[in-house]
Amino acid sequence: MTGESAVMEPAPSARPRLVNPANALTLLRIVLVPVFVAFVVASEMTSPGYRIAAALAFLVASLTDFADGFLARAMNQVTSFGKVADPIADKALTGTALVLLSVYEVLPWWVTVVIMVREIGVTLLRLAFLKYGVMAASRGGKIKTVLLILAITWYLCPLPVGLAAVGPWLMGAATIVTVVTGADYVARALRMRRA
Repeated sequence: MTGESAVMEPAPSARPRLVNPANALTLLRIVLVPVFVAFVVASEMTSPGYRIAAALAFLVASLTDFADGFLARAMNQVTSFGKVADPIADKALTGTALVLLSVYEVLPWWVTVVIMVREIGVTLLRLAFLKYGVMAASRGGKIKTVLLILAITWYLCPLPVGLAAVGPWLMGAATIVTVVTGADYVARALRMRRA
């Protein structure tokens, strides 16, 4: 082997550190879940001040979901912890929000059940298929996430009747996209397994 070919060999990649900004944001999202719950329970979905605080806590926690993935990829700090903790934190936040909205009779239970069955099912599917490779979020999955965040935030905010009426339409769109993308994830998993 010549010196030139030895120089061209790639250096071994450094293993991502467990403690990094992306994982810190994922942990922050988990920590914000009980804070969000406290605001919703204090509001009983009737106190405007606490409802605004709950909406802000939910929105900040939701934004960390976009930021942690971006940072992990940009800084090459994708870890096994992040792959597992990120979807769990995401589902814990949105699942808690949906259940609370149904408990306070703002959102029909069937909507919460349909969305949660899909969310838990896809998360388990992605974890089970890690041995075949990472099943990245699809464009439809990202649209679903944005719609769900908008719909939940809309329901949490104390809005005038005319504006509040937009909430069910947003949630309806989020529910449809949730079901369609859930079926798409199953199809992708089957293709990965065959490949």
